[in-house]
This record gives sequence, structure tokens and C-alpha cells, in this order.
Amino acid sequence: MAIQTVQVQRKLFTVDEYEQMIRAGVLGEDDRVELIEGEIVEMSPIGGLHMQVVNRLTRLLVQRAADDVIVSVQNPIRLARSQPQPDLALLRPEIDDRQGAVPRVEDVLLVIEVGDSTAAYDRAVKVPLYARSGIPETWLIDLAEGVVEVYREPAAAGYRRKQTYGAGEAFAPEALPRVRVAVADIFPT
Repeated sequence: MAIQTVQVQRKLFTVDEYEQMIRAGVLGEDDRVELIEGEIVEMSPIGGLHMQVVNRLTRLLVQRAADDVIVSVQNPIRLARSQPQPDLALLRPEIDDRQGAVPRVEDVLLVIEVGDSTAAYDRAVKVPLYARSGIPETWLIDLAEGVVEVYREPAAAGYRRKQTYGAGEAFAPEALPRVRVAVADIFPT
């Protein structure tokens, strides 16, 4: 008996089709999904430490930079073939003037991903996606390692510069150099 090979076709979605599914109610607000390179990907559940770090960073960035940016928490950004929902994004304040607009690359100053069980995925998939899209800076908060990876100088092949910060170190977003962040500010003691 011969075994037949079945060719499976995958349907990749455009950002417009994805947004249309949201408007039509096919995907709801409670669906933890995002569009990555045309595929609808289920997001991992948020754990307690992940939530705590996102909340700490949100408070810190709002206190130190709120006059200069919009701090967007777990909201989508529109890229060419993707609509990820980073844990945090610092946006240009002008986005507030565009009613109902999902931020685009030109609106984004910084994207922050907080990775616990997802750090390897974020590093392999999302960080390169942000670089290819032209996001000027991405931070990956690696909860398991207790470090912050800062990526700058986006290019098609990925970010050209990567710096890793650990305990006792501080850094600032390139677009907001006066907003210093210590690693100790991010991780609970």
C-alpha cells in the first residue's frame, strides 16, 4: 500500500485582513494573539513576575518620560506584515492626534519585550522582526538571566549593536538619554 503525501497550504494574512478580523469580531479583545510575519500566533500566558516587571517599567517610564512620549502597554504596533503586541512601547506623542490609529514604525521610539519562558522566542523571532521593520531600539528583559539586552541600529539582517546590562548597571533609551534606567529598577529584589 502506497502512502500518499498531502501538501498542506498555509494561509498567511495581511495586516489589513488581521485588523478586519478584529473589527468583525472574529478575534476578540480577550484573544491573546498577535500577527507575526502573516501568521496569527497565540501569545503565552502572563506570569506573576512578568506582570510585576511590566508594571514596574510602566510606572518608571511614565514618571520619567511621560511629557516626551506615550507609554503604550501591551498594545499593537503595525509593521509591514505583522502586528505584534510588545509588552511596552515608547511612542511619539503625535500618535495621540490620529484617532483610532494603530501606531506604525515611524511612531515608535522603543519597543520592550519582557521574556520569561518566551525569551528565546523573543530573541530569535521578535527582535529580528523589529530590526527588519526599522524600530530604532528594542529592549529584551530576560527574567531568567536577570539581564536587559539593548538592541540598536536596525538593519535587514538584525540590529547592528547589542549591549547586555546586569546588576549594578544603568542605561537610557537612545531617543531619551535623560531617562536613566537601572537594572535594579526593573527587577524586584
